[in-house]
Parts: sequence; structure tokens; C-alpha cells
Amino acid sequence: MALLLPLALAAKNFVKPVAKAAINYPAHDFHRDEKVAIAADPYDTQEKAKIFSVNFAEHGFLPVFFLVTNDGDQPISLANMEIELTTANRSRLTPTSPEDIYRRLSNPQANTKPSPFPIPHKTVKGTISQKEMDEIESSQFAAKAVEPHTTQSGFLFFDVGGISSPLAGALMDITGVADSNGRELLFFEIAMDKYLNAPKNP
Repeated sequence: MALLLPLALAAKNFVKPVAKAAINYPAHDFHRDEKVAIAADPYDTQEKAKIFSVNFAEHGFLPVFFLVTNDGDQPISLANMEIELTTANRSRLTPTSPEDIYRRLSNPQANTKPSPFPIPHKTVKGTISQKEMDEIESSQFAAKAVEPHTTQSGFLFFDVGGISSPLAGALMDITGVADSNGRELLFFEIAMDKYLNAPKNP
């Protein structure tokens, strides 16, 4: 039995989802002329959120799997990329930094608003482990460039505490993506209703 314990613990380590090309996700924007696509895949259900050991929903965070696919022949730069999620009630949200996530998780009394997601609540701990910190850090979207014919991916975390149905009618705007000459591409806009209205896998 003791031999099985390390395997059980190892099985709970965070593993980032395998990234498909961005155009394969319902909520995406594809610039055909520039051969760049960006997608956002919210992890807003209990089933999808199982990949994390941290229950982000009970702390008021919405994880979004974010992908940038470059099908062109030159690299693109994300060094100056900015992302904003505008909800239907005009709340303007930007991705939360790991430091702010750590602060929320280690000070749960600051999170008094109900979660907008149908995920069962558990007792909130007042501490954050090194493993949880590593998971938050390793899951982040951190790419500063996308090489030709590749996809970069990772998670963004939005503070949606107190916002009911944050995805319905929401738009994600992405600016600051540049080509290999430093010229900024036209902004990308992703309607989150594309995700909500897409057929769900059985």
C-alpha cells in the first residue's frame, strides 16, 4: 500500500491541457491575412476544473485557457500584448497576477462574494502550499512570442467574484500583438457567447 502512495500523489500534479490550434476552439478570432488565430476556452465547469488542485471558482476566479496560433512563416511578438475581458454589465477585467491570486487564496476572508459557477463549495483554507503556488505559476500564459507554425498556450485567471454570468455577452479584446517587424496587428476580439452557444461534448 505504501508503494502506491507516491504514485497517487504524483497523479495530482498539474498537467496543462494539450493545445490544439486556436481555430479548433469555439471562441476564437482568426485573422486570415495575417495567419494568426487567438482562442479562449473558459474552465467554468466542475469537470473541466478537475485539472487543478486549487478550486479557483470558490475564490472568485475564472480560469481561461488562452491560445495563440501562428500559421505564418515569421514569428509574432506578444511582448506588448494586453488582454481585457468586458462583461455584459460593462465590467472591464484584466488577467490577475500570480501574486494577487496567492494573496486571495491565503486571505480567504477577503473573498465574501458567492461564486457565479455551479461548482460545489468546500471549506476554504487560509494557507497556500508550495504545490499550489507552483501550479498557479506553471499554468500561466507566459509566452512572449510565437514561432512560425506553432501554438502557445496557458491560463489566464480573471477575478469575477460577485459577477453573475460573467461570460454571457462578454467580449475579450487582445491588442499589442506584433509581427516580426514590430508592426502591431489589428486587434483581436473574441465573443464568449461563441463558447456558451457551442454544442457541448456528451
